[in-house]
Amino acid sequence: MRMTGLLDFLQLEVLMKILSNAFALLAIINLSGCVTASLENDRAETTGLLDGESVVVMAKSYHQGNETEADYISCIEKALGRGSSGVNVIPNQQFIDNLFPWFEPRTAPADTKGLVTLMERPGVPAAVTRMGVRYIIWLDGDTERVTQGGSLSCAAGPGGGGCFGFAWWQDDADYEASIWDLEDSESAGTVTADYSGTSFLPALVVPIPLIARTQSRACSGLAKQLRNFLVSTDSV
Repeated sequence: MRMTGLLDFLQLEVLMKILSNAFALLAIINLSGCVTASLENDRAETTGLLDGESVVVMAKSYHQGNETEADYISCIEKALGRGSSGVNVIPNQQFIDNLFPWFEPRTAPADTKGLVTLMERPGVPAAVTRMGVRYIIWLDGDTERVTQGGSLSCAAGPGGGGCFGFAWWQDDADYEASIWDLEDSESAGTVTADYSGTSFLPALVVPIPLIARTQSRACSGLAKQLRNFLVSTDSV
């Protein structure tokens, strides 16, 4: 009986130590696991959307051979149109199809000078008017893993298995949105978003992923800034 009681006590002591370490680790993570953000506007002209006017979101980075993620463009489209303050958004592919071939990757204007030339082509102004597109939002940037560390090992045996260790990684989401005014064939300005987040994966038998949603935070933050930029009537 004494030996059984001693074993039970030792098992309880080990369990309490594991739980104590787990709580300490989670406390550190709660202090460290955050996303930092930087948002900036650079306005070149006054903006505003009238009833019936829309925007379209396009990927600009294919000019440099690194196309902005399609899921990020879709996220911005949905976020811009969401809620009572949402704006009218023409789906990216619908706009490209209706103006074929002028907004294909090899023929899309690279700057506002090219936009002036494009708007002079027969049929282009009429197609833009039919869709009610006032602004094109050119997105450039990406989300990438910039650093990582730690170690994690998992094993299985006759009595069960588990994972032990601690891993972490940092992702940076850096995007720039250039807003072109199709009515004036001019650049209205730019909005930039730079989000950095660190994710953690502690494991004491069972891994507990604590993910920093860097890209989704960059999407919601940039979309909010773009809405404010587009509906503003403030002077430059």
